[in-house]
Amino acid sequence: MAAAPHHRARGFQNNYVEFEPRSLADVLRWRMAAAREGLPRPPTAPIPQVPPMLDFLRTNARGPAQQPAVTWIGHSTVLAQMGGVSLLTDPVFSDRASPFGFAGPKRRQPPAVALVDLPHIDLVVVSHNHYDHLDRPSVEALRRQPGGSPLFVVPLGLAAWFTGLRLRNVVELDWWQSHPLAVPGRADVEVMLVPAQHWSARGMRDRMLTLWGGFAVLAPDCHLFFAGDTGYSRDFMDIRERLASRQTAALGGGFDIALLPIGAYAPRWFMSAQHIDVAEAVKIHLDLDAKRSLGIHWGTFELTDEPLDEPPRKLATEREARRISDDAFFTLAIGETHRLPPRT
Repeated sequence: MAAAPHHRARGFQNNYVEFEPRSLADVLRWRMAAAREGLPRPPTAPIPQVPPMLDFLRTNARGPAQQPAVTWIGHSTVLAQMGGVSLLTDPVFSDRASPFGFAGPKRRQPPAVALVDLPHIDLVVVSHNHYDHLDRPSVEALRRQPGGSPLFVVPLGLAAWFTGLRLRNVVELDWWQSHPLAVPGRADVEVMLVPAQHWSARGMRDRMLTLWGGFAVLAPDCHLFFAGDTGYSRDFMDIRERLASRQTAALGGGFDIALLPIGAYAPRWFMSAQHIDVAEAVKIHLDLDAKRSLGIHWGTFELTDEPLDEPPRKLATEREARRISDDAFFTLAIGETHRLPPRT
């Protein structure tokens, strides 16, 4: 069989834009311009935070009475409860998004729920291996959770990183591949890796050697989409078309909730190929025909030039310009839970 177009002799590539790593000169140009202009500027208001509903999260963790719900832990980490399982997206609970405990982007808001206070996690999806999305201490803590390790579903080539931590409960997928998660007494939950426009690396010599992507998590009571990190591309129309036969109006329609990044976008000349801005996040919401979307990947780590609190303000402007209702694409306070109507 011929290799898929995104497979290369040394690693992987995007579907529609060939990722070209930025040069050291580009990085220095960006950082020097940011320093001259005093960027990122401090937030004009505190990032919203609320105490998590721990009792609800625990009682809602399992069983036929479970209500689909999402809780924003911070950055790209979301606790989703659906299909009889509790799942985490890109779990990062450490103080820094870095290989070092003493340097690198520092967390500005603590995780909404401590690892020890989480309900039992059945499933973890990891979009790619950047340090603000894949955190070794968090993975090791989840492996040791009472009741046993969750299943980790990861992009192609990344399983070796987990087995290097003596973690065996891991499945790696290529784009469009799926894995069923059997839930006793319930229909299976299907986890599908879907394309995104990004890249991978954890060091200087492993760029593009492991795959990246988003996830479609399909359960009888909820269809969830998690974008991971991505630039804007036709991939999202491809996802809608690929799943169209499973998301007809008679079968419940499109994604019940899409978790879309809305932060880490400035300056555009540097970030546009790898990170969407708010306007592009709204385009993805429309491309997917999602019933509702939650804006994530903001307010936690200062990774780029925009203020931490700017993305929700831009989202409000984009919603108004496109006549999208406030409850169709929204943000949550860190720690806040949004309950979803079960899919019918």
